[in-house]
Amino acid sequence: MAVIKVANPVVEMDGDEMTRIIWALIKERLILPYLDIDLKYYDLSIENRDATNDQVTIDSAEATKKYGVAVKCATITPDEARVEEFKLKKMWKSPNGTIRNILDGVVFREPIVMKNVPRLVPGWTQPVVVGRHAFGDQYKATDFKVPGKGKLTMKFVPEDGGPAIEHEVFDFPGAGIAMGMYNLDKSIRDFARASLNFGYQRHRLIDDMVAACLKWSGGYVWACKNYDGDVQSDTVAQGYGSLGLMTSVLMTPDGKTVEAEAAHGTVTRHYRAHQQGKSTSTNSVASIFAWTRGLAHRAKLDGNAELAKFSTTLEKTVIDTVEAGFMTKDLSLLIGPDQPWLTTEGFIEKVATNFQDAMSK
Repeated sequence: MAVIKVANPVVEMDGDEMTRIIWALIKERLILPYLDIDLKYYDLSIENRDATNDQVTIDSAEATKKYGVAVKCATITPDEARVEEFKLKKMWKSPNGTIRNILDGVVFREPIVMKNVPRLVPGWTQPVVVGRHAFGDQYKATDFKVPGKGKLTMKFVPEDGGPAIEHEVFDFPGAGIAMGMYNLDKSIRDFARASLNFGYQRHRLIDDMVAACLKWSGGYVWACKNYDGDVQSDTVAQGYGSLGLMTSVLMTPDGKTVEAEAAHGTVTRHYRAHQQGKSTSTNSVASIFAWTRGLAHRAKLDGNAELAKFSTTLEKTVIDTVEAGFMTKDLSLLIGPDQPWLTTEGFIEKVATNFQDAMSK
């Protein structure tokens, strides 16, 4: 079988923990044997982000702007415990937040529907696509611990020398916390434009929309503010069966630049078992789809029909493999106690075998 030539580069962003191991297996078994591709590699592991003062994250986002396509492995966003664990210089901000802000993109998360995986919300017969305004807000906020009694103010100084705007936020009676966050009119308009390209608008408050979502059957885009989109995309994913069955695509408002990733985290618990030499059964479906969605966009930009077919065939193979009864433990538990399951490596090998057969036809 001839290797498919990919004319233009794809940015590859490596990640952390168990997903980093899965990522390497996917690339070795499902991508490189079939594609002649120039991968612009950036190591976004927490150790390398710390070593480069997070410059590697910025560089990877700028490369994505240049080449138009990126595929990203899941990464750690450090909290205080992670700062201590890795002896980090500081609590680095979310790499996803940094990339989103540089690209000024909109995140669309869509469930991967498997016929044999039961849905917690049976009425969802069509996908619910969550659109997330992925700029600013909490994810690029300035926050700090307030040490004691005192006054918190917020001040804006116009660049044109006009009068400053200052507000008293709170008079602290004792220690606490504070946060300042921002957004841009242009970013909000871009988000609206990207979301409304899908169809007409119906506005609902978030509490009303959560209730409506559970009643409706799907088949719509749910355009959310940043934090709401973060939370509700996980809710929707679980409603369809598993967070491991969720695609995440960051797209610029003009539709020309895409960064695809898995919607879940780095699966720390499985990584701890892996470090101890124990066998794991970690779901790689969303990570595989990160590659396919990114490569599908590369195919669209380049007019590469062979690459487009490669992406759709790999996605179909993954779904067919699971629907044929070959899956990781998290999915088997949803189906029932008698459903057999495969190890992390075993599932990827099964997909690789089936994919080889599919590509040979």
